[in-house]
Amino acid sequence: MKQLVRLFLAIVIVSALLLWGISSLNASQGYSGDNTLTVYNWGDYIDPELISQFEEETGISVIYETFDSNEAMMTKIQQGGTSYDVAVPSEYTIDKMREEGLLIPLDHNQIPNLKNIDSRFMDLPFDPGNQYSVPYFWGTVGIVYNPSMIDNRKLTSWNDLWNPAFENEILLIDGAREVMGMGLNSLGYSLNDTNVDHLRAAKEKLDELTPNVKAIVGDEIKMLMANEEAAIGLVWSGDASDIMYENENLDYVVPSEGSNLWFDSMVIPKTAKNVEGAHKFINFMLDPEVSAQNTEWVSYSTPNKAALQLMPEDMTSDERFYPSEELTKKLEVYENLGQSNLAFYNELFLEFKMHRK
Repeated sequence: MKQLVRLFLAIVIVSALLLWGISSLNASQGYSGDNTLTVYNWGDYIDPELISQFEEETGISVIYETFDSNEAMMTKIQQGGTSYDVAVPSEYTIDKMREEGLLIPLDHNQIPNLKNIDSRFMDLPFDPGNQYSVPYFWGTVGIVYNPSMIDNRKLTSWNDLWNPAFENEILLIDGAREVMGMGLNSLGYSLNDTNVDHLRAAKEKLDELTPNVKAIVGDEIKMLMANEEAAIGLVWSGDASDIMYENENLDYVVPSEGSNLWFDSMVIPKTAKNVEGAHKFINFMLDPEVSAQNTEWVSYSTPNKAALQLMPEDMTSDERFYPSEELTKKLEVYENLGQSNLAFYNELFLEFKMHRK
């Protein structure tokens, strides 16, 4: 028994020494809470050079991780396994995170560059007064297409996609809100509709689109469209810009019925261990020169009015990505529909995907 006790004590002591050693090593290499920042963002959503620049200017080491959906991001923060200091969720997710107490209020005094954000993108319903979030990028959902592959037709409406001439020529992004939203908009309904009959009608209309749908895909849609593997794609505007950069034969349109106006914003999750560093990072990203460089690299639309003055005019005057006020009035921001309604959207979207098979 004494030998077992001694062995147990030895294991405890060795374990404690190992933990102390690892902690000391991490601190010496820049992995303590004060001089490390863990950023959780979408893929391909920041110019890597800016991370290095931030590290050089502040002495803070950045650990950068990516996610591919708001739901995956929120789940990981809810679980609390990783101490993310900055995250970049979309508007309806910010609303949910706010409701569930997953965010730390921002100290605007530590973000003086907040003055550079266009007032149109501040104080929106998902975060009144921007208590928890700062706009990062914004954009639309629309149609990217290759006129030369569809007999030089010009697409202007969601309903154009149901043309039998487009059999096996359409790629859809793998998103329930986006695809169901397309179905709802094509019937004249709101993107935030929760009427069961309207939602089922939208799903049934999507079923009729099935012969035209070549695939439902993720980020690879950019490569597939640029390589002319399909003629038409349902995409976010920033992806459309990337695709059109790779292949000048393509065009992008926000359908006349309207579409989604989305916002991705920087927040500080309650898991944060370096709140001061998080504020520094947010303020850094709002610097006009930094924001301009980041916008040219990412290709999405910036809410930073000061950055717009530093960007190429052919980029900032392109109404496909900076739409007119008239079209903007037809765009809707996704609302937080609640868990049960969102589950129904996901259920109908899954049924649509299964219907294709």
